[in-house]
Amino acid sequence: MPNVDQGAGLARRGLFTLTVLAGSFLLFLVQPMVARMALPLLGGAPGVWGSAMLVFQLLLLGGYAYAHALSRLPFRKQALVHGMLLAVAALTLPPTLADIPPPAAGWEALWAPALIAATIGPVFLLLSAQASLMQRWYAGAPGAGDPYWLYAASNIGSFAGLLAYPFWFERDMALAEQSRAWAVGYLLLLGLVALAAWSRWRAPEQPPVETAAAGAAERIGPRRLLLWLALAAVPSGLMLSTTTLLTTDLMAMPLLWIIPLGAYLLSFSVSFSAHGLWVGILNRYAPVLLLLVGGLAMISGGQANPAIALAMVALLFVLAVALHGRLYELRPSPERLTFFYLIVAAGGALGGTFTALLAPLLFDWVYEHALLLLAAALLIPQLSFVPWLTRFWQGEGPFGSAPQRRHALAAAAVLVAAVFAWLLARAVAAGEGERILLFAGLIVAIGMLLIGRRWAFAACFVALMLGHGGFSTLQLSMEGARSRSYFGVYTVEQTEEGRLRQLNHGTTMHGQQWLEPGRRLEPTSYFGRDSGIGLALAGEASDAQVGVVGLGVGTLACYRKPGQAWTFYEIDPEVVRYSDERQFTFIAECTPDAPIVIGDARLRLADGPQGQFDLLAIDAFTSDAIPLHLMTTEAFSVYAGAMQADGLLLLHISNRFIDLAPMVAALARDGGWHGVIRHDGQELSTGLSASVWIALSRDEARLAAMRAQSPLPWEELPAPIRRAWTDDEASILPLLRF
Repeated sequence: MPNVDQGAGLARRGLFTLTVLAGSFLLFLVQPMVARMALPLLGGAPGVWGSAMLVFQLLLLGGYAYAHALSRLPFRKQALVHGMLLAVAALTLPPTLADIPPPAAGWEALWAPALIAATIGPVFLLLSAQASLMQRWYAGAPGAGDPYWLYAASNIGSFAGLLAYPFWFERDMALAEQSRAWAVGYLLLLGLVALAAWSRWRAPEQPPVETAAAGAAERIGPRRLLLWLALAAVPSGLMLSTTTLLTTDLMAMPLLWIIPLGAYLLSFSVSFSAHGLWVGILNRYAPVLLLLVGGLAMISGGQANPAIALAMVALLFVLAVALHGRLYELRPSPERLTFFYLIVAAGGALGGTFTALLAPLLFDWVYEHALLLLAAALLIPQLSFVPWLTRFWQGEGPFGSAPQRRHALAAAAVLVAAVFAWLLARAVAAGEGERILLFAGLIVAIGMLLIGRRWAFAACFVALMLGHGGFSTLQLSMEGARSRSYFGVYTVEQTEEGRLRQLNHGTTMHGQQWLEPGRRLEPTSYFGRDSGIGLALAGEASDAQVGVVGLGVGTLACYRKPGQAWTFYEIDPEVVRYSDERQFTFIAECTPDAPIVIGDARLRLADGPQGQFDLLAIDAFTSDAIPLHLMTTEAFSVYAGAMQADGLLLLHISNRFIDLAPMVAALARDGGWHGVIRHDGQELSTGLSASVWIALSRDEARLAAMRAQSPLPWEELPAPIRRAWTDDEASILPLLRF
């Protein structure tokens, strides 16, 4: 008989593990899928994922609240209610984008969450309840034991779902196929939930939490509650701010979304393990890594370096393990399990709301990342590699009876670190590499000595961030040189000893203008006279209709010839403001009467006059991020419709990380375009930047005429890749520059 009971217990354990894994797999598979569906409607903005994650975290909070409320009922009522709601939600499948009015300019940050909530909200909320509810059901079985290990299983399923999307679903299926496959998975989950309920149906009824035996449900004070919230909120916010660092300089796309989210979820699996071996190891590395990597967090544009960006992901994982490990140590008894997860979800939603919604409104730069790292410095366990040092700061060493002496030593160390931070800032301003390494190293050494003294360690960390680029970053904000919108952070700088004004978007130069009177209207940056666009515009007829997608600082405007009609398309009103306020005067001086159409160019071109343009230039990249929806087969059909039959399409494809030329060649092949490519990077003068432009036309004679008129050579397009991007299927993996 004991063997039968043991076998039944193992079978039940396996069933609940599979149910939790499947629910979490589907939950985190649908997140990138729905966000990917929404990308074309939001200009491919990096903020789309932040908006999506905010909705998902709020729905997760709702799901945990639902699970907590449901757990108060007798088990059989829980099973009936949950099963019926899951079945009703299945009627909304397969997932398709909700049909709501398009966003008004400036309201994208609220419109995107509304779209995603309307698309997947009810189903996602119910799936969010799965992990905690199944743990509660499992724990109610006689002799089940501690159910918290199922939370680790839940996060393994979540991690698997994230990996499956870019490497399987997105790569091998169109969006419609993805949606149908996901719906089938949901129906299978419904069957697993029914089996899990049946396995517990004849067991003794689990008493509701309110009627549990006296003393079983422990008392949770406000201090512990607030600590739960903080320990959950900081990793959640860091996950989103780290995602922003990645997607700003590459592309808003699932492959990059899942890297920080995957590290975040994996941290739960490590932290909520009963063994806790890795938690103990990483707890000792966390303060050191925070100093070495987090100390770079306030360098403007420092994350453009892929090595630093990846180091930030590693830092996210280590900090999340340390914080979630502390959260696990503070967990309550299983009787308060659903309440605990409700508070954890509330903390996650709090961190997501701060990062995705409040920070872009409050800050003109990504200060939220530095603030969240500071919060982590105040919350992570303070364990030094030198045990006696930790004991000393905790008052357990030979100076244990002299706390005032320890306070004085910590204060003196912080003061010395502040002096070194000032010297470091001066070295950074002067570009003195050896002195930068010296003073940064000294501050890191002081910080390592202060591990164990929480507030002093955090103060030293602040000094390091300020000295290592923080002062100059703050100065730009105080001077009003920055602005921020849903589409990114913009910074205006003076270079060349004040002779050249430059607009940076994220970490990439977005345009320049000479301030010297004789050179004010001279083409600069990627738009010089030897660039592909410069050569093409120089050969255009005097009565040509010209369209430009992506305003930038308006440099191209001064290629306008008398009699030409120009139209600009710009998705971000914040970019237009720089020309309206004449911080950059290309538009005001060269095309003052040219209309600037606000909104996503693809949608506006599709709704506008057909056959309008003789030349259409696409220069809509933000930083190095690619608006994917502007580089698909469907987008090229829109361009063809907006142009004359023999019109020229010019595409700016300069990018540090992705080689887009083979993709454009595939799009040209599939769309019946002829194309050539122009690399402009030889002996560039000050104010000009290397660029890569592709010229396409459906009329081969028109393209040949352009090449004949050009004083500089164009080259043939490279071999196309096998499959061109479409709105349904797109992956950058074959195009990455490793």
